[in-house]
Amino acid sequence: MRSRSLRPLWIAASAAVLALSGVTPVQAGEPPAPVSDTLAALLSSASGTVPVTALVHGTDLASAESAVRSAGLTRITSFSRIGVVAASGTADQVRAVRSAQGVTYVENNDPVRVYASTGTTATRALEARETLTGADGRPLDGSGVSVAVIDTGVDPTHPAFRGPDGASRVVANLKSLCLQGTATGCITRLPNTVDTDTLSLGGHGTHVTGIAAGNDLTLPGGTRVGGSAPGSKIVSISTGAALVVLGTDAALNWVLENHRAPCGAGVSPQACPPIKVINNSYGPSGGGEYDPQSATVKLQRALAAEGVVTVWANGNDGGDGSENLSNPAGQDPTPGIVSVASYNDQGTGTRDGTVSDYSSRGAADVRQSWPDISAPGENILSTCRPYLVICSTGLQPVNGPGPLDLGTYNVISGTSMAAPQITGIVAQLFQAKPDATPGEIEHALKSTAYKYRDGAPYQQDGPYTSSFDKGTGLVDVVAAATALGAGPA
Repeated sequence: MRSRSLRPLWIAASAAVLALSGVTPVQAGEPPAPVSDTLAALLSSASGTVPVTALVHGTDLASAESAVRSAGLTRITSFSRIGVVAASGTADQVRAVRSAQGVTYVENNDPVRVYASTGTTATRALEARETLTGADGRPLDGSGVSVAVIDTGVDPTHPAFRGPDGASRVVANLKSLCLQGTATGCITRLPNTVDTDTLSLGGHGTHVTGIAAGNDLTLPGGTRVGGSAPGSKIVSISTGAALVVLGTDAALNWVLENHRAPCGAGVSPQACPPIKVINNSYGPSGGGEYDPQSATVKLQRALAAEGVVTVWANGNDGGDGSENLSNPAGQDPTPGIVSVASYNDQGTGTRDGTVSDYSSRGAADVRQSWPDISAPGENILSTCRPYLVICSTGLQPVNGPGPLDLGTYNVISGTSMAAPQITGIVAQLFQAKPDATPGEIEHALKSTAYKYRDGAPYQQDGPYTSSFDKGTGLVDVVAAATALGAGPA
């Protein structure tokens, strides 16, 4: 959004920088490129020498690269497919780059936070695995699909991620170093024995990954655990515990460039299937207005065009419908971009529970801000090491299935836990119909959702009935997979 109040400050502060930097200005009389709301707020009060990191959007990549160089900014990395360059410099240099030729938008490197808060009975994901088969004739467990999780990292040695052959199902273990990135790229491959969650002092990513794709196991005492898609492969991209837009967008960009062969050329799709869905359990505190010009939106739209579904946690800011508290990126109406509210199954697997109090609501009068669907996110038992930060907040540590797996599961709540339920379910649905489009997957989810009654009433919203607090209702995997052609076991 263009900031009218910013323009006079920009002119006063940046004239000298333009003169000295060699920036090729836009035509006389043309206004500088618009900026994101948070960057406008920062520049309106920042002195000229304050350090700033920004995402510079150009008409193409060459224009963005040229503008960054001419403004004196230091290039960090680029997103070549969408013509965006991430760069750091002073506030005055960022003000100056707005008037370079070819610059269309400048975006702040906003901080984002993890949505910290098994649900497969309420979603019917477990029932689908036990009663339905995919197009490959195998039980509907996500086989033949890789799920990508952008988060704090993963412990690939956790028993929940061990394949039938004893090897980890984490087929690509990646670490984003984008805050110190170079022109050669900022996503680094690590051995699949390296615990990136411990490196980032996290734990959130391992818990989330277990919900999406953890093995179906029975713990001592008879408790059954497991994710929606235990037959899938896992691609983990660790952005560290201090998430910012630059790091997470770089991870989305990596998936855009590598989703067809995430383990690299020469590795068979049987060993390392294409990525078909990405989990994003993070976002800005307090939600916010959807920005169709952001790099995040451009990346996820490009991913949808190439057959990849993007799943977002809707946020943990509650609300009553009087304002929009939904995660901005999840508000994208592009088919195949799905936002998830948190449902409380009361710890029993009931399908007639409640919307979690903390689950972010959209504005009642802005339907685009409403979540798409609900999934269990309250009191979710999943993979967690007790020495990791987020896991230590859980109040119900449970030992794993082996004699040395002590405290390897814990209970946490949040829309962070609801989103990966859907991520794993999307893997199940792609197994049911491998050639489905992201739009067909979203339609199957929303058109078959179970209409639990708690909260706001459902209203007609295009082809569906939906609500500002829980979307189209509680996901129903059996119904969605059957609609896509899954057969009986």
